[in-house]
Amino acid sequence: MITMAKGMTNGSVPMGGVAVDRRIYDTLLEHADTPIELFHGYTYSGHPLACAAGIATLDTFAEEDLFGRAASLSGYWQDAMHSLKDARHVIDIRTLGLIAGIELESRPGKPTERALEVYEKCFDKGLLIRVTGDIIALSPPLIVEKEQIDRMVAMIGDALSKIA
Repeated sequence: MITMAKGMTNGSVPMGGVAVDRRIYDTLLEHADTPIELFHGYTYSGHPLACAAGIATLDTFAEEDLFGRAASLSGYWQDAMHSLKDARHVIDIRTLGLIAGIELESRPGKPTERALEVYEKCFDKGLLIRVTGDIIALSPPLIVEKEQIDRMVAMIGDALSKIA
């Protein structure tokens, strides 16, 4: 099962969905006392505005070949992210396409504190990153440029060099 939301409408209006393999769907229906076919949603189900935004988003993805663009940048992104492997406090870097997780060494007894400091330093310089635990989680927009990737890496590297 895959649940999805924000990206379906490019975040312009609320919309969510669930995609499920046919085998799961059939199993749920076969074993349910009162099958309702994965029914969910109520007042706003199938809202015309959200559906229009979703269709426009799909059109934009196709017209601008955003998935192809992301695929063409993935090697550059991965090399850039892995260039931080020797930065202070970095213990692991994981990438997939245009997604990255930079795991930081936790401070003894103070998990998440180091990543939060990196977040604050980056934010002060104009870069919004996401942290979860001691991991810097990155997923740039599919329109990101190589120069912007370079700036992100430089800002994160600088922030890492300035924290204890």
